Amino acid sequence: MASRTHLLTASAAATVDITPIVDLDTGGVIALQAVGDHHGSVASLAGTLLGAARSELLLPLVLGLPAEAVIGGSAALAPLHEALRVSGRRPREVILMLRGGFSETERRALITGLDGLRAIGYLIAVGDLGAGHIPMDLLTDAMPYLAVLSPELIARVPGDPRRTALAEALAGLARQVGAHVLAPGVAEEAQLATVRGWGVRLAQGPLLVPGPSGRVHVPLPVLTREPERALLGPRVQEFLLPAVTLPHEATAEEVVRAFGGEPSITSVILVDEYQRPKGSLDRSRFLLSIASRFGHALHGKKPAGRLADSVRAVPKTTPAVAAMQVAGRDAERVYDDLVVVDEVGRCMGIVRVADLIRQMAMER
Repeated sequence: MASRTHLLTASAAATVDITPIVDLDTGGVIALQAVGDHHGSVASLAGTLLGAARSELLLPLVLGLPAEAVIGGSAALAPLHEALRVSGRRPREVILMLRGGFSETERRALITGLDGLRAIGYLIAVGDLGAGHIPMDLLTDAMPYLAVLSPELIARVPGDPRRTALAEALAGLARQVGAHVLAPGVAEEAQLATVRGWGVRLAQGPLLVPGPSGRVHVPLPVLTREPERALLGPRVQEFLLPAVTLPHEATAEEVVRAFGGEPSITSVILVDEYQRPKGSLDRSRFLLSIASRFGHALHGKKPAGRLADSVRAVPKTTPAVAAMQVAGRDAERVYDDLVVVDEVGRCMGIVRVADLIRQMAMER
């Protein structure tokens, strides 16, 4: 109880700055970066997590994680795990962005710590690429879900040709090792056009402020694909978006709150304790059921799984054309989100069918 009280006190004192992360293909906000008091300690990180949790938005959170805390082992990270428990979130809803330098003698402890966090369910990101003190080969050992370019580097794009070339090379390297790429601090249209030309899909910054609808108006990308990929298209992993998940025993009222917190959420995935998808709730159909006469009275306090559809799951290596064939098997659910799963069936995120259609249309 003392630990919980300490964490709640820390969160009350922390000032948390929330920045939306935007999917440039759809203009939707797909995650939130939370920045706290900049102390760089695990205690301040825990306070940031709790402060962000008070916003009641269920989008995934990106939090900065000092490398020294990971090197310190599980005991050093205990405040983070406790804050997660108090906030009511699950590890899969948090992306921990590694920041700060480390010595070569600490590398093994760092990799071991990251593997442990990943095993718990956290998503791992590597931050400040291009200007931070993180060696490039860490991208192969850390196997990050997300690679974040340095905001100082993006600030010099495209006016500084050398730094522009460096940032483009880093974005390409990150994609080659299987990470999604985030361009932070985008403030000008020229910067946005440049990062999109590199194939970067995720960005944040002053230029990308959501309007009243919760979406950002961004131009459609112009992408080119290698000839050998034209037949089946890219793999669905390239279109992966974080999923909004809830435990499979969650009530319909909890799902209503999830949809109400962010207008760009198109589905809620019900998962078991191992993050395996057990049901899918499409925004339109679910809210229509709740809004119908006696809908809330009939379903509100009961498990949302009663209204869930079966999960349309595809492995992360599925080509776009094959994924579209899966979507087309049920005429009534053609545009429902597809759930992308890893090798052991755990939910990695969702893919929107409209994104696949748009990409394939551009390639023809």
